[in-house]
Amino acid sequence: MVSFDHRDAGTPETVWTAAFGERSLPPLADPIEHLIVVAAHPDDETLGAAGLMARTARAGGAVTVIIATDGEGSHPDSPTHTTAGLAAVRRDEATRALTSLSPAIRVRFLGIPDGDTDAHRDEIAAALRAEIESAPQSRSLVVAPWAGDGHRDHRVAGEVADEVCGDLGLPWRTYPIWLWHWGSPADVPWTDLELVELDHELAAAKRRALDLHRSQTRPLSPSPGDEVMLHAGMQQHFERPFEVFIRPHGQPTSLGRSFFDAFYDRNGDDPWGFDTRWYEQRKRAITIATLPRARYRSALELGCSTGALTALLADRCDDVLALDIAEAPLASARRRVGDRDDVRFARAVLPDEWPDGSFDLIVLSEVGYYWSEPDLAAAIVRMRESLTPDGHLVACHWRHPVAEYPLSGDQVHAALRADDRLIRLAHHDETDFLLEVYARPDARSVAAETGLVP
Repeated sequence: MVSFDHRDAGTPETVWTAAFGERSLPPLADPIEHLIVVAAHPDDETLGAAGLMARTARAGGAVTVIIATDGEGSHPDSPTHTTAGLAAVRRDEATRALTSLSPAIRVRFLGIPDGDTDAHRDEIAAALRAEIESAPQSRSLVVAPWAGDGHRDHRVAGEVADEVCGDLGLPWRTYPIWLWHWGSPADVPWTDLELVELDHELAAAKRRALDLHRSQTRPLSPSPGDEVMLHAGMQQHFERPFEVFIRPHGQPTSLGRSFFDAFYDRNGDDPWGFDTRWYEQRKRAITIATLPRARYRSALELGCSTGALTALLADRCDDVLALDIAEAPLASARRRVGDRDDVRFARAVLPDEWPDGSFDLIVLSEVGYYWSEPDLAAAIVRMRESLTPDGHLVACHWRHPVAEYPLSGDQVHAALRADDRLIRLAHHDETDFLLEVYARPDARSVAAETGLVP
């Protein structure tokens, strides 16, 4: 357990500004239909997740907050407040802060003694489990304090969320608070981080909510024992235009080359039924018909498999680079396409072995759910960076659950929608698959591109 004193100056925010500026971090996927925020003390939820709560509520999602303790131990030597009086103050502050973010936010106070969460794990777990199981929405997310934050109550709350969400198979994230005070960039699990960008409205809402926690952001009185808990330097860490969340360890990893090599060895030349199933033939036809442009200069197909879609793309593109992780389907794809100078095939483990160059068409068809969340996030960044200013990104994915896959098709498309540097030009929604076309924010519609409308 890290030892720190809240009265210390702590790590300057300038250090963190420089550290974040050196990195490109993926966004936390959206939309969220039901957000459940676990807090160890009143104000944890505001410090760590006020922006995410406001964003979720603004989009029409439900938000529930579970606060384990009343935080009555924040000023043990206060000459002006009893523990019971401070507990009442802090409950009122949290209630008003959450209402300021959205009147629709529900809050549940468990009233566990401050500093004694370890003895009340079952109570926290029962409250969280009940909230999860009562939620009818399919797209739920739990966020809780980071277990590595250096505070015992934060550690317990994070560990309980880990256990409950792991048991129920629900995604969860954690948020650090005191890390920004005692830590350095070397203490941050950078590869596990996701950001929630805060626009002007969300940032202002967070500032207003934090300002309502006056027992923590101002001295209780001028007397010794009533000093401020969150001094100005500490508060600066929560004035950033983004919030930071940490993916827990142990989440599914991307399917590797050995998985696909074994799959093709077991199932032959056409394991997906590309050439025999009407479902696949129809889906390819819809995909090709959805392309916004009649002709493309250069296409990148991620996960071409046996080349059934590659052959159709070749008829619409001057140049196609088709990639796959396994050699067996690539051999089939080469036989299918034949000796064409405008189609190239290559074996690559994505997103790590990303090709050079830029493309005005990128096709992500039935691939994204093979990746872990971090790899999907990295792939989205690379796709966006490889897309020409006038380019299109086409994504198509099966929606039914497959036990071996790290993600679902819906999760893949939710991650694409969460990238605010892409806009959706087309959306085809069926029970069995999702098909969407994305482009840069200044992209024009087909009618605008072809001069039918201004």
